[in-house]
Amino acid sequence: MQITFVSNYINHHQIPFSNALYKLTGGNYTFVQTEPMEQERVQMGWQTGDRPYVKLFYEEPEYCRELLIKSDVVIFGGVNDDSLADERLEAGKMTFRYSERLYRTGQWKAVSPRGLKKKYHDHTRHRNKPVYLLCAGAYVPSDYHIIRAYKNKMYCFGYFPETRHYDIDELMAGKAGDVPRLLWVGRFLKLKHPELAIENARYLKEKGIAFHLDMVGAGEMEEEIKASIQRYGLEECVSLHGFVSPGAVRTYMERANIFLFTSNRLEGWGAVVNEAMNSGCAVVAGHMIGSVPYLLRTGENGFVYRDGDVGMLLETVEKLVRDPRLCDKTGRAAYETIVSTWNAENAARSLYELIEKLQKSPDVSEVNECPVGGGFAPCMPAPVISERRMFGYLMKKVRKS
Repeated sequence: MQITFVSNYINHHQIPFSNALYKLTGGNYTFVQTEPMEQERVQMGWQTGDRPYVKLFYEEPEYCRELLIKSDVVIFGGVNDDSLADERLEAGKMTFRYSERLYRTGQWKAVSPRGLKKKYHDHTRHRNKPVYLLCAGAYVPSDYHIIRAYKNKMYCFGYFPETRHYDIDELMAGKAGDVPRLLWVGRFLKLKHPELAIENARYLKEKGIAFHLDMVGAGEMEEEIKASIQRYGLEECVSLHGFVSPGAVRTYMERANIFLFTSNRLEGWGAVVNEAMNSGCAVVAGHMIGSVPYLLRTGENGFVYRDGDVGMLLETVEKLVRDPRLCDKTGRAAYETIVSTWNAENAARSLYELIEKLQKSPDVSEVNECPVGGGFAPCMPAPVISERRMFGYLMKKVRKS
């Protein structure tokens, strides 16, 4: 079976999944990169080196176009030219769309006539053909449900950065130190809310709680963050490290007890959650981040706060800082979630099995409800969960306990 993945460029978050599919198919896997990587991401260490399965569309367009037609299955990720999929879709050949959410800034935008026309062309008009959706985020099904696309053809998915296998006792022992270590990683942008990490630091210091916060990254809010650190007298308990390589980020995660993920709804997936969980961190994350409902079971393998509820964020972090055993237990459960379920090898295997199943019988069962207590996994049918209901669903198990 020849499987081809098409996206703007390959990066370190996609390589493990691509490696797994290349191995699983016995080399019958190709990643078609449609454009060069932006210089900013190159500077962040996202370059990946040569891969035997990577073909560059902008260097071999005729070969790549032929591959998109002849492959048994093609997965279309983020591409700027949606016409690349048209010929294959018109031919009725098995195709997957791999998508983050459509309406990050608000589902009210679905009323735009111009937007609906494009969505119909790209997605809805092929609803009776063998085209399916891999949902890179828990809010993706709700967005596509609005435009009546992929009914009963949507599957849980995401991004699958490198999974590291540790001796879990040694990993957790390496986090022991004089004070709990908090970690925040990302570009200093408004959508990622780095100021909330500083607010956590100020809150803990005012409470007289010992801790240390490491912040990895840089960006347009960097001067504002530095000024806040100075204004609140946090120089001794907050360290800024700038951009570092992906490998160095993982080193910080391996040492951290608590990982803060403060992005808002504009964060489509957020692969740092996978990495922090794999590193045994107790993750505290906002509920509107795409990966959070799929990966976190609040109170078990992480903690979720309502997006925009700063008080809930501060109280959750304080609870973890004051309770090292809870922090350790949560980090261990987070690690197990990644190594057992949300990893590239399991995702590739699950997708391959799904393809075989759909080739034999394209009919799929209707899915209406969320799995009890979480329990999402790659390639399981994706339930449509409205934004309004999502936080209540995530908190349901907490209220019962």
